[in-house]
Amino acid sequence: MSTVEVPVLIVGGGGSGLAASVFLSGHGVDHLLVERRADTSRLPKAHYLNQRTMEIFRQHGLADDVAGPAATPEQFGKVRWQTTLTGQGPLDGRVIHEMDGFGGGALREAYEAAGPVLPAKLPQLRLEPVLRRHAEDRNPGGVRFGHELVSLTENTGDGAGAGITAEIRATDTGETTTVVAQYVIAADAGRTVGPALGVRMEGLPALFDATTAYFSADLSQWWTEGSVITWFLNPYRPDLSSALIEMGPTWGKHCEEWGLHLPLAGIDRTDEAAVVGRIREVLGLPDLELTLHDVTSWSVEAVLAERYRHGRAFLVGDAAHRQPPAVGLGLNSGIQDAHNLAWKLAAVLSGRAGEGLLDTYETERRPVGQFNLGWAMSAAAHHQVVIDAAVGLGPHVPPERRTPVFFSYFSPTPVGAAQRARAAEIFATHRGECQALDVETGFAYEQGAVVPDGSRPPARSPLGDEYRPTTRPGHLLPHAWVERDGRRMSTHDLIGSGTGFLLITGADGAAWDEAAELAAQKLSVPVTVARIGDGDGARYVDADGVWQRLRETDGAGAVLVRPDQHVAWRATGAEADPAGALTEALTVVLGHRAP
Repeated sequence: MSTVEVPVLIVGGGGSGLAASVFLSGHGVDHLLVERRADTSRLPKAHYLNQRTMEIFRQHGLADDVAGPAATPEQFGKVRWQTTLTGQGPLDGRVIHEMDGFGGGALREAYEAAGPVLPAKLPQLRLEPVLRRHAEDRNPGGVRFGHELVSLTENTGDGAGAGITAEIRATDTGETTTVVAQYVIAADAGRTVGPALGVRMEGLPALFDATTAYFSADLSQWWTEGSVITWFLNPYRPDLSSALIEMGPTWGKHCEEWGLHLPLAGIDRTDEAAVVGRIREVLGLPDLELTLHDVTSWSVEAVLAERYRHGRAFLVGDAAHRQPPAVGLGLNSGIQDAHNLAWKLAAVLSGRAGEGLLDTYETERRPVGQFNLGWAMSAAAHHQVVIDAAVGLGPHVPPERRTPVFFSYFSPTPVGAAQRARAAEIFATHRGECQALDVETGFAYEQGAVVPDGSRPPARSPLGDEYRPTTRPGHLLPHAWVERDGRRMSTHDLIGSGTGFLLITGADGAAWDEAAELAAQKLSVPVTVARIGDGDGARYVDADGVWQRLRETDGAGAVLVRPDQHVAWRATGAEADPAGALTEALTVVLGHRAP
């Protein structure tokens, strides 16, 4: 048995674990990732990458490789409800309603204002190979698929003896390796590390069961492209209602692979012929040629880890939170967990930050996880209510009235027009799921590695569809385009991908240059100053005047930004002792002193 010593062990090589590996490599942290599977996911799984996640990928040099095979908002930026895909009846293939979603259509302007990159659609079976390639390239020999965690022991205490000892086994040969690490990241969907340490998952572990069929077929003759998901509300049989999702690799009418959420009541999912028959029945294509790749039955949960940190172990992704897929917050939250944690581990391991900085991972990310879980639960419950109420169905409608309700809905009469107008207003409330830009991007850290300034947060839209950028500590740095030497870049680009901090000031903020130099020397942490404005004092030009509108400081104030692009502290105007104020703020943020 060999022994490997490494600062960080990552258990799990799905989306969150591979992202954590890439981020740690970017911060110069040596680590080992182990994954029990021999390869990345064979199933599509999550497929929507929200704007915040794509911004994180952009920061770490991943966005172009992810966006290459992905669909753009122009290709998926609608949500559609239909009766059926096709059929011979007068109610078949009818569009009940469609609306813009996820940065598409009329939403594009708001998304472009919110960030330098747009959302993307790429299922995990195509995303994970991209992440794996980058993880392996950036950490040669440090990414081991086909290796499983056998045991985990936490060595408590302070000093050199503290850490984690893990036994890892190669699944093909049975060879074992002892890994001694200072910290472990659990990105294993809650299978091993959390249970081994006694971390409980709180909430509802089994809301309902769902079934997804993954298959290949040519649907170009019947498919209407442009939606992230198309829901089928069968006008004849409620047991045939379903949802169909493009899974690529070609997007649009000529998509080859599909995910179909469908009911399999009374059908054995291991009976391929029966499942294929149900798919044909659901789609209304009795002679459809298709190749069934897999059928998965999974339990929809709403659970949150009682804590995100247990000693030297940190839970990310599905190991920390599992929620309904509505709004697409699961994988995105996991990648954002890893992003929050990686720079903090780097800062502590380098000696630049105190151990207390690591406590802020749970302080910051668990409330976000709790909010996202509640939001996804609400959106999922609301969705069925929306459909029934919009069309005129519900428990009060007997089965024999189902088809007449649809005939009335589509009728070219004043009553039919009224039903459709009423439905449009009801469907509009669905924007809390498919237009939730503020939920995706507007989350903030009220406590943690921030220095609150006593200001109130911006008002939030009850449906989460209006994002209001702010430099208030804890919030994401507002995006604005700036220019230098003819090069156009986002304020987010000024931060880079390392572990240093960014201090943004204005044309009148010359005093902050010396302050940053003194603070950096005292605390041994890089601080880069970016002066944005007009005139000789500025290094960057506010290209569209957006930064001046959003900065919430005057030209002599300053905004301190963390490596993860969140605001740590701000001075709205000139400080009598800028070096002292900045040093104090960094001292608090880095965990050397409580706020």
